[in-house]
Amino acid sequence: MLLEDQRFLHEDLERLEQGISDRISEDPRHLRDRLNKDHQISGFLNRIQEQSKRLLDIYNDADGARAREIQTISTGDPFDEFYKQMEDIKEHHRRYPNEPVENLERAYKRKAAVDGDIVTSEVDNMFTGEEAYGRFLDLTTRHEDYLNLPGVKRLSYLQYLDYFDIFTPPQCPIKRADKSTDQYFKYAGDLADYLEGFLRRTRPLEDLDKLFDSFDDEFEKDWNANKVPGWGTEATPVGPAAPKTEGTGEGIWCPDCEKEFNNDNVYKNHLTGKKHIRAAEARTARRANGTNGEAKGSVNSRGSSVQRLKDRAIAEREFRIRKLAGTMQGERSDTRVNVERKQGMTERERQMELDALFAESTEPMARNGDDESDSDGDEKIYNPLKLPLAWDGKPIPYWLYKLHGLGVEFPCEICGNFVYMGRRAFDKHFNEARHIYGLKCLGITNTTLFREITGIEDALKLWDKIQRDKKKERAGVDSIVQMEDADGNVMPEKVYYDLQKQGLL
Repeated sequence: MLLEDQRFLHEDLERLEQGISDRISEDPRHLRDRLNKDHQISGFLNRIQEQSKRLLDIYNDADGARAREIQTISTGDPFDEFYKQMEDIKEHHRRYPNEPVENLERAYKRKAAVDGDIVTSEVDNMFTGEEAYGRFLDLTTRHEDYLNLPGVKRLSYLQYLDYFDIFTPPQCPIKRADKSTDQYFKYAGDLADYLEGFLRRTRPLEDLDKLFDSFDDEFEKDWNANKVPGWGTEATPVGPAAPKTEGTGEGIWCPDCEKEFNNDNVYKNHLTGKKHIRAAEARTARRANGTNGEAKGSVNSRGSSVQRLKDRAIAEREFRIRKLAGTMQGERSDTRVNVERKQGMTERERQMELDALFAESTEPMARNGDDESDSDGDEKIYNPLKLPLAWDGKPIPYWLYKLHGLGVEFPCEICGNFVYMGRRAFDKHFNEARHIYGLKCLGITNTTLFREITGIEDALKLWDKIQRDKKKERAGVDSIVQMEDADGNVMPEKVYYDLQKQGLL
């Protein structure tokens, strides 16, 4: 009964389109409801693709079954075919008497909450409490895995949020040889999988497969060109103590331990330490393996190719982590602010916040139509002080409003008389694109010297003064007259006459 399947698929596609249209017309207030709406739309779009593929296969009619069915219906006695198909339907229901019937009219409509019932959401089990429905990252487990890696320095959770996507010294103390361990390989893979899964959970309507493919193509180009940070082709050291490029170049560099020492005595004491001796023996063994590899020929080349493949797998995970972290800069900065905020809260305040979040996630969803408008009228937020709204749509506490000084206005003439509420937003805006663009429109290129300056006239005066001082400095350097005393000492003319007056020459 291909024609009935064809009709069913067309009806299903129309119901899906109507379901998507109904959800797009909604404007949920809470982040949870918005995420739930996006995930439902994403599921409908995936089903549309599957059903369209089935419908296209029926229209293509590769085996000719559809053409035969049409011919059977159009030729001969139509009642014979009708009773034959009806008998097939009865036989099917006799074989499966309790099979439920799918009601397409109600399948894609939003379920209204009955009085006292809680409507479960698709995103209820997708996020942890720390993630707050995709607002923040939850890297506590990854932080613990990082601290258990060999050779790492202990970092706080806030420091880890800043450095988890940096895999080169000095932020990452893990050496390239230590990255080949299974423990590090698992850590990098788990971190990349978490970031990728978080992106899929928070952005269900974006074409993320295309984004990930672009990451793979970019990594392939950089890997072939040896441009992946920290994974370039290592050159074989020549001589007993070939220098490396790490370090500032001012102190004494230890090539065995890959550390720099500013004091000669500390370096000499370090040479007798157990750690240095073990590192020197390991380095000597690597050189010996390289020398033996030249004699072994193809055996060593096969081993180096295997090691190169392993390095490529680890470098690919690090590259993907960097790209994913760059894509989620907003969530990353919000996570840092949230962690700092929670560190300043008491246990009672944290528990109250969790209770409020749980109460919001379990409150019944508003009904459509008149009930929705009535519920909006009943739940009108009482905010006589005009306080800013928090992430849950409710006004922030008044003490927090006073603590951050959000009632103080900071106008900036350079930003087009834009008014910033609170000192924190005002300090932050000096590094934002709006303020930098305003300075460039005034012809000011060095924006770092103009912090705390908001007036156009003041900025122009300071810029003119900087330019005049630079011209004077260049002119002064060019016009200095050098004098030489009897002993051959060269000095400026003013210093020479001052010393002469004092009788020192």
